[in-house]
Amino acid sequence: MKKTLLLMISVAVLAAACHQPEFVEPTADRQGITSLAAYFAFGPFEGQEMGRLEISDPAVDRYEIPIPWYFPESSDDITTPYMMKVRVRASLQPNCRIDPPLSILDLTEENHFTYTDATGESHGIIITGKRVKSDKCEIIAFSLKQPQMSGMVDKTARKVSLITAKDLSVAEAVVTLSAHATISPDPAEPHNYNEGFTFTVTADDGVTKAEYYVVKDIPEKIDYGVNPTSAETLFNLDPSSGMGLPDYKAVANVSMGVIDSDLIVNMGDGSVPRYYNKIVGTYGGQIKIGSAVPTGAIASDEQDHLLICNLAETGETFTIWKTSSVKEAPVELLSFKNEEDIQLGLEMKVIGDIEGEAAISVTYPGLEGVTQSGRFRSIHIVGGEVVSNELKDVSGAGFLWGSGAAGSTCVPAASATNDQGWYSCAYSDNLLTWFKPDLTIGKQLNGYGDGTDDVQGGGTYVDSNTSPNNLDTKGFNNARYLALFVSNHFPKWWPGPQLYVYDITGGSLQGDNIWNSPGLVFSKPFMYNLQYNTGGHDGNGACGDVILAPSADGYMLYIYYYDHYSQMLGGYSMDCIKR
Repeated sequence: MKKTLLLMISVAVLAAACHQPEFVEPTADRQGITSLAAYFAFGPFEGQEMGRLEISDPAVDRYEIPIPWYFPESSDDITTPYMMKVRVRASLQPNCRIDPPLSILDLTEENHFTYTDATGESHGIIITGKRVKSDKCEIIAFSLKQPQMSGMVDKTARKVSLITAKDLSVAEAVVTLSAHATISPDPAEPHNYNEGFTFTVTADDGVTKAEYYVVKDIPEKIDYGVNPTSAETLFNLDPSSGMGLPDYKAVANVSMGVIDSDLIVNMGDGSVPRYYNKIVGTYGGQIKIGSAVPTGAIASDEQDHLLICNLAETGETFTIWKTSSVKEAPVELLSFKNEEDIQLGLEMKVIGDIEGEAAISVTYPGLEGVTQSGRFRSIHIVGGEVVSNELKDVSGAGFLWGSGAAGSTCVPAASATNDQGWYSCAYSDNLLTWFKPDLTIGKQLNGYGDGTDDVQGGGTYVDSNTSPNNLDTKGFNNARYLALFVSNHFPKWWPGPQLYVYDITGGSLQGDNIWNSPGLVFSKPFMYNLQYNTGGHDGNGACGDVILAPSADGYMLYIYYYDHYSQMLGGYSMDCIKR
């Protein structure tokens, strides 16, 4: 945005020096001012949008920009201190202008301007602001204390389904609501959910309300996979200010996992992993680590189990620990000596259920500045026990990756049965690849694009500015999915981070390229506007992760991404409910 504004200003100055600007016929019959946006002019959120007014009435001459009462909305930090110094920008139709030009305004006052439309007609306008309380009144998450279980929230129907055969005639609940909303009656008191119970959620504005019906129920599923129309944004937060994680300059190797209602984040620097509410991203605390050593990666399976591994150099012992609760110390799953000439444990992925059948893959990264690698460990679990632990090498197929969190990659298995191959994508060639069980290349999708779909123009999808090395695979509702997250090497350049989810039930990839594969079920190809770091690239944080996390009840599929350099951590949800 800053580069675009500077370019526009430069062009305007050159044009004025040469000749009078040519009149451009207006492209719309409506009001020449289409929107006004307010941005923080100072403080920790400087440059971020704090409020926006969309304008559709051409008769209006007084514009009141709504400013949220709190920022971020989930916090208790009021916006009052920022109201007297706000950067305001207008979206105007061709040949329209505001005099004097908009700049830093005090939105607690009425600011007077002259507006001139495309015909040359002028009149006075007033721009001011007003702090407003949120009108959101949703139940975000609903869980019972005893028996311990999470409800399935259908926001469209305003219904919470408690999927169980147990008696719920006297049950207490914990509820997560829209920021600053309230609920009545108190869900912490015992209620009878066998026959259904109704709660009223009131928004922070004290006026907007919604009723939610909570009942023991089993919603009908669609026959296969996710319902594409169910995709919803969960959150997108700044890890360093909104979540208390290191900023982009810190050396890190981020990885994530999910246990029940918690999203766990590991920085790979030996610090204790932290956990957050997986729906809204609020901080919960540090997991109980016990004797586990979180210097490598973490990963989670399809049944709320978390894996933790160490980073083992040549000759050192490599260990994977497992746990099913952030409050229970992990126990050892397997341990062996790393006899290869490079370290092990920088990346780890799992598909299936480690208490049943699962496939775990752990990457050997290249040796920095010396060699590349094509090696990984393939670990197969059946009946909760390790039945094979094999060294695999795809270098014979001409596929190699580099060193470190940015240059290495992960190699998730195609299925829990560990007999349908693996997937990978690396910075070196930018080709999303499916390897057959014999380690030959079965299918590749091109990562390079011509930029025709890039809203900024001229960019590519995956190039030397990006790291397409974050992948995960999971089974969900009779289907299997592969997630690819492309993180950023240089946050100031487009197209920014990218997120893709593919149906891989048949094993192979489909189509020719990553962005319009027939197997694509969900995508966010241009996420630049979600970044919190859009300029600095002088740090060490060019790393990221993506995970797919099916809910244990089989109704929800969560997708989480983390771009350390771009400073963005967030997620989406999809379900398989028949509507």
